[in-house]
Amino acid sequence: MSPVGLNHILFLSSALFFIGVYGFLTRRNLVTLLMSIELILNSVNINFVAFNKYLYPENLDGLFFSIFIIAIAAAEAAVAIAIIINLYRSHQSIDVEDADSLRY
Repeated sequence: MSPVGLNHILFLSSALFFIGVYGFLTRRNLVTLLMSIELILNSVNINFVAFNKYLYPENLDGLFFSIFIIAIAAAEAAVAIAIIINLYRSHQSIDVEDADSLRY
């Protein structure tokens, strides 16, 4: 029996989730918002893998969901970085507070 149990893993996952939510709600920089979303998605991946290991070790459903989320997060990050670069080129800022100038 390993000294790291399901409770420890869930505590780590919830800590990552709430750090990501805090960063998403308090930061104004688009890059830090993107990193906060990635923290939230990684905490969900940790939950999927932990519950798969401790509750249903014979199934691989949690691992497949995690791989799917990793692929979606990579695509989301690529699109978001392209949008951030485009906004910086046109407005010389990636601050969320400057979004009023983005209106038509």
